[in-house]
Amino acid sequence: MVLASALTIFTMVWISRRMAQKPNRVQTAIEVAYDLTKNNITGGNLDGATAVRWFPFLAALFFWIWFSNMIGFIPLPTNTEHEISIFGLEIPAFAIYAATANISIPLVLTLVVWVSYHVEGIRSKGFIPYFAGWLPPGLEEMNPIGKGAIFIIEVISHFVRLISLSVRLFANILAGHLLLLFMGGGLAVLLGIAALGALTFPMAFAFFIFEVGLVATLQAFIFSTLTAIYIGGATSASH
Repeated sequence: MVLASALTIFTMVWISRRMAQKPNRVQTAIEVAYDLTKNNITGGNLDGATAVRWFPFLAALFFWIWFSNMIGFIPLPTNTEHEISIFGLEIPAFAIYAATANISIPLVLTLVVWVSYHVEGIRSKGFIPYFAGWLPPGLEEMNPIGKGAIFIIEVISHFVRLISLSVRLFANILAGHLLLLFMGGGLAVLLGIAALGALTFPMAFAFFIFEVGLVATLQAFIFSTLTAIYIGGATSASH
């Protein structure tokens, strides 16, 4: 968590202080990511004033999750029981893994998002109008029992977001780690067939490229985009 936070802050501050008319590759990559968070994630789901207010949070959320995901794919020894030998020096093994692969972290991020979009909706519309807006239009002639049932369904759907948003991020990152573990040699060890490693290791390399190149970025994009959608839905005029 500390590493992901430090990388997020350092990258943005370092780039902002070294902006060039002709950007190098690092600046170009950051500008592409910045444009993604500003125009696609934030601008595509929020109106002008709300987008300006929530862009720093959404951008920080995207970059922090991305850095955290990428840290989990740094190939370091993770055996905490035995020391490792590096040029004859016996040192404790590293044990770095993605904070997002621990369910507590995505859950806390989700709780922050969940509370934030409700607060923003109440601040934007008022307490009673916000919750009244959970009912879709066209129910004027429906009896109170029917309206109450639909409202309860809406309440449940909002609580389900706590599960769907957090578990999606956690499960995808953890599954990627487990795939690499099994394909990189874990399956051969479990089955006791050493020769199996010759078949699974190339698959581990393919999975590694896939996870680093797509999944780590995609999950950061999905989490921050859904956050923007929830905030936009809470502040929009219609249901």
